Amino acid sequence: MSLRIGQAITERLSRTPGILLSVYAIVAAFSTYSCMYAFRKPFTATGYDDVQDMWGLKFKSAIVIAQVMGYTLSKFIGIKVVSEMGRNRRGLGILVLVGISELALIGFGLVPVQYKFLFLFLNGIPLGMVWGLVFSFLEGRRYTELMGAGLCASFIFASGFVKTVGKSLLLAGVPEFWMPAATGLVFALPMVFFVWMLGLLPDPNAEDIALRTERLPMKGPERKAFFIKFAFGLTALILFYVALTAFRDFRDNFMAELLTALGFGETPGIFTATEVPVTIGVLGLLASIMFIRNNMRALMVNHVIIAFGAVVVGASTWLYHQGAMGAVPWIILTGFGAYTSYIPFNCILFERLIAAFKYPSNAGFLIYLADAFGYLGSVAVLLYKDFFVSELDWITFFTYACYAVSASGLLFTTAALFYFQRKKHEMRV
Repeated sequence: MSLRIGQAITERLSRTPGILLSVYAIVAAFSTYSCMYAFRKPFTATGYDDVQDMWGLKFKSAIVIAQVMGYTLSKFIGIKVVSEMGRNRRGLGILVLVGISELALIGFGLVPVQYKFLFLFLNGIPLGMVWGLVFSFLEGRRYTELMGAGLCASFIFASGFVKTVGKSLLLAGVPEFWMPAATGLVFALPMVFFVWMLGLLPDPNAEDIALRTERLPMKGPERKAFFIKFAFGLTALILFYVALTAFRDFRDNFMAELLTALGFGETPGIFTATEVPVTIGVLGLLASIMFIRNNMRALMVNHVIIAFGAVVVGASTWLYHQGAMGAVPWIILTGFGAYTSYIPFNCILFERLIAAFKYPSNAGFLIYLADAFGYLGSVAVLLYKDFFVSELDWITFFTYACYAVSASGLLFTTAALFYFQRKKHEMRV
């Protein structure tokens, strides 16, 4: 019965006008990935200040690094798994991965302190593949930018929202080590429902394929050939993405410490308040690219937007330290700039690259190639902060990071932009 109902809904959706189908897809994808964040990020809503240091690291730094290491491993696994997985297994795959992560959070609550880092490492391994599986439902469509912007908005909004939920559970009396698992359970049933919604999306139609190129699973030889063909441009973009991911992840994982240093430590709602304006601004900016039908032009606009985001991070930081901007606007603008640069890498940049060069492939491969090295950079920055510049306070370190990501963004994005322009001319696609 449920199978027939699902098939009937999919058939009805296949006849739905593109914009309305996009709204449905956004609700399903945004909600699915927002729920996933409840299994990944709530543990960062508290500082674990009363817990003894581990291996010369603050306890929170140790468990953040452990999870990011698991997440990084997941991205390397995902280069193969996500790029090769067929549509019919994606929904179940998402639920299995999230279920494993919740079991790891329960383990985090159960075991002695000295073993808790291991369970956050295990928590990160399955979750790193969820993004690619969700986006696989959306890519290769006329309105992928709109759908992708909606999906990407989830990790801007959800990061603050699940921390607000986690902080509220702490204030309600839930023990610190059990708060992450409790937050995950709050979102478990909604997660199942929204994955079901996502699985009902019809495949891209003939018009989508004509506009955006057919999307196919990619085995090892196909992945190698694609990278070699565009090696310089992809390398330049990935080098910046390494810096960008490290910056974005540091800001996200240590938002509680940054806000405390700025005087907002006892305000749970500040997590959501600082991220909602970012969500709205970035969503509107990136969704507008769907109106650019020429894929090469859209690819170039993506590069310009990425560079613009890097400029916003650097300029807002300079204004804050000149006394021309308050602390909360600064935090909001660094988020806006970081996510303006970060989000295109996770959907629309590689989506348009494939379409511009008419190369049958899938964006999941490129997203995971970038993410794998990006999260290696994130681990490196966390280790550098705690072992080499531990004397720096949170705001000073964050300031240096803002300037570094701004400069690298301008350099590498400009290099990639000129490379792809020349490549297009050479290939005359």
